[in-house]
Amino acid sequence: MSTPPAPAPPAAHPALVTPSASTNHIGDRRLAGVLLMLTSGLSSQIGASVAAQAFPVIGPVGVVAVRQWMAAVVLFAIGRPRLHKLTARQWRPVLGLALVFAVMNVSLYTAIDRVGLGLAVTLEFLGPLAVALLGSRRVIDLICALAAAPAVLVLTRPQAATDYFGIAAGLLAAACWASYILLNRTVGRELPGATGAAAAATVSGLAYVPVGIVVLHHHPPTAAAIAYALTAGVLSSAVPFLLDLLALRRVPAQFFGVFMSINPVLAALVGYVVLRQHLAVPDWIAIGVIVAANCVAVEAGRRATSRTGSSRGMRASSRRAGRTG
Repeated sequence: MSTPPAPAPPAAHPALVTPSASTNHIGDRRLAGVLLMLTSGLSSQIGASVAAQAFPVIGPVGVVAVRQWMAAVVLFAIGRPRLHKLTARQWRPVLGLALVFAVMNVSLYTAIDRVGLGLAVTLEFLGPLAVALLGSRRVIDLICALAAAPAVLVLTRPQAATDYFGIAAGLLAAACWASYILLNRTVGRELPGATGAAAAATVSGLAYVPVGIVVLHHHPPTAAAIAYALTAGVLSSAVPFLLDLLALRRVPAQFFGVFMSINPVLAALVGYVVLRQHLAVPDWIAIGVIVAANCVAVEAGRRATSRTGSSRGMRASSRRAGRTG
């Protein structure tokens, strides 16, 4: 015979709940969310640094193939998309997202291999920054763009060891991330929950099967290289996906978007500690400027949306009052 559960304590009367207790509860949730987001960012960047360990054996494309297979399995298990039930209208953005997944990862890993983790991730983050700036006409966003532009020039400035192909790969990853943001909105409207992302990851994983077979045939993998690639798939795909879901239950989506901007800094730190990739002082300053510009742009967008939503709500209330009067 099982022991019956203990009765829940009586709920406190609202008048007896002190503001400090409520504030502490919100603060605890926010702190937990920040820790989850920080762990997610570190997991993603450590995963990229682990993937780099396999580059000498199977190359960036081989690592991406293994990672795509891992991501397809994980997201398929989470989203459980019924591919045979998708309509032609739903398939179009899903296929676009699958193409973006495939190109974004291989371009990012190519950039990491050639220009280092910190610079590659910073260049990739120009994608969401461009989406935020190009879709706005606010003065503050123009200021952010004017601040970020010279920082990008500093990062890509000609030097004796400048790898222009690696920089181009990082910028391609940025374009892919911008496309991902725009396509994800369409996929989110057409398909519920994680179904769209799971379907796109599955298609991308299947597309990488012949690519992976050819690459791994010409570059025979070692057990260590496969282990690195699989670990990268878990740390850079599965773990951040789960932690981000948990974090979004504790912090506002806008705060989540601002905090994501710390990833280039985390990437530069992980690249320095794990991969011994050193950046010059101007590069650190440029990364800081781009991160700050992204934070300001996202926060300004949040405030503008809040004001628009509030004014619309007030106008709707006035209309309702007019109809009932």
